[in-house]
This record gives sequence, C-alpha cells and structure tokens, in this order.
Amino acid sequence: MASDSEVIARGDWYPAHSSRSAAAALVPRTGELIAIGADGVALSVSVVSALSFSSRVGAIPRRIIFADGSVFETADNDAIDHYLRSSGHKSVSCAYRLEKLHPRILVFALLVILLGVGIYRYALPALVELAVLVTPPIVPELISSGALSTLDKTALAPTRLSEHRQKIIVERFERVASGAEGESYKLNFRVGGLIGPNAFALPDGNIVITDELVALAGGDDEMLAAVLAHEVGHVEGKHSLRQIYRAAGVAGLVMLIAGDVGSGVEDVLTQGGGLLALSYSRAAESEADRRSVDLMRNAGMDPVALVRFFDALEEKLADHSRTSMLSTHPGTPDRKDAILKYRAGSD
Repeated sequence: MASDSEVIARGDWYPAHSSRSAAAALVPRTGELIAIGADGVALSVSVVSALSFSSRVGAIPRRIIFADGSVFETADNDAIDHYLRSSGHKSVSCAYRLEKLHPRILVFALLVILLGVGIYRYALPALVELAVLVTPPIVPELISSGALSTLDKTALAPTRLSEHRQKIIVERFERVASGAEGESYKLNFRVGGLIGPNAFALPDGNIVITDELVALAGGDDEMLAAVLAHEVGHVEGKHSLRQIYRAAGVAGLVMLIAGDVGSGVEDVLTQGGGLLALSYSRAAESEADRRSVDLMRNAGMDPVALVRFFDALEEKLADHSRTSMLSTHPGTPDRKDAILKYRAGSD
C-alpha cells in the first residue's frame, strides 16, 4: 500500500458496471493516477487527461471516473480540490461557489423578488388587459357554465320564491339591464345557504341572486334592482374575467418562481368554483357602484337605492366597516358617501 505522503485521497473503488466496492487510495504517478487497493495492488490506472472529475457540490462525495469505466469515490473534497489546483485544473463548480458565497445568494434572491414584484405590478395587469381584449365569447360562457354548475352542486339550492315574486324582481331587473351594454343578461334565483344574502355576476351576463338577499330587502324591490344594477356594472366592466385571469397569472408567477404547484390554474379556468372567492378590487367595486346609479336613473328608479342596501347591511348584518389600507373592498359607509357624491355631481 502507498504511504500517506504519496496518497491524494482515500475512499472506495468500484469496478465498471458493478456495485461491488473495495477500499482504495488515489495515488499520483507521472501523468497518471492510480487507484491502489488495501493489498497494494493497482486496481485501475489512467492518464490524467482521460479522467473525469465530478464537480464539487456541498459535502457530496467526489467521483473520479477512470478510462476503463471504474470509479474512485471519496468524501475528501478538499484533497481533490488541492490536487486539481496544483495540477492546473478547475477545482470547484459554479454551484459550489454560489453555495459558499452567501452574499451572492442573497443578491440573487433579491433579484428574483424584484423580478416577481415587477411582473406582478406592471406586466401582469398589461397581460390581463390583453387577455380580456382577445377573449372570444365562448370562454366567458364556459367559465360561467362551469361556475354555476359547481356552485349548484356544492353551495346553492333551488329557489323557494314564488313565481309571482320572481316575476316582479325580473321585471325590474330587465328594466335596469335594458340600458346596459354588451352582454345578454339573465337573472337566476337560488337559495344561498352558506353564501347567505348575496348577489354575484358571472362573466357571460348570468347574475345570481339569493333568496336570503330578497328577504333582507324586506319588499324594497328598488333596492334589489340597484344591487342587480351593481352586478350588471361588474359584467360590463368584465371585472370577473379580469379577476380570473389575474388569479391565473398569479398562479403562473408562483409556478415560474417556485416550480409546479399543481393544477390550480386549470381549476380556476375550467371549473370556476372559486369565482365567489375572488374579491373585486376597490376600483372595480366603486365603478360598479357608479354604474348602478346610472342604470337606475336611466330605468326611472331611485338612483341611490343602493345606499339603502348598505343601510340594511349596517342594521341587519352589523357591517359598519370603513375603508382600511388592508381591506380589498371599500368600507360600507365610504361607499355610501361615494354614491351620494357621484349622484350629486351627475345630476
């Protein structure tokens, strides 16, 4: 066996295409490296230029592959690096350099964060607007159909309102919707269940109103019409479609940075069951509020009837929240104030 002064590193030697191993030492000879067994017999010899050295990655053992396919493996990475440096070879991989230079990792992480923020702040809104612009009519129809089907199976139930009551509400809704742009609007009645008193718009112009919201109105059909006019405003502004695309874009951004996170984007776009969870922005809510004022005025009804809806929320559901920097919707009192100011300025 070679003396310690001759040995570059100690480890294990594996014959070509075999998992059998033997203790060995890596010893230099002019222009060559030799793997020598414990009995001093040379197990493999190869000229240095024919050897292949694995890159250093953390504490992972290094592998030196001989010309005959056999492998010498050692955990003494420093010794291999020293030999490679002394013989004029590149000793440390880029991955290992990055791993050791922690400030560079921090800078790289910061750049990734800044890139993500830039995409989210500037690129994503532009891409959402482009997607909305080029979306064919069939896409909102498919999203809406999937959303309503999923909600009917999971959260909603058939309405218990009489046909006469439905007819009265539909007549006022049609008066409001007749002044709207674009879509063919349809009103759908459902028992809200866990959703409670609510109304929401689907991207294709289908609007759902719950029995619980009708009960909350207490016979104030103009108030219901104002709420439905608000939902029509969401459809006109394509707010639901924008939120869906934005959610898909955020999921795509997460996957770009963190890798595959599952089928979330596909679920949002094809099933639509999470549509109600996509809160509108403050700007979208305010825009729909203003549109309710316009549509109600054009239909010959009280332009600020929506304010009575917010009064009902405050009185019956104890919603007295005001806008905060962390809220995603304008607070109820703020929305009332904005509606009254808008009405006064547009009269």
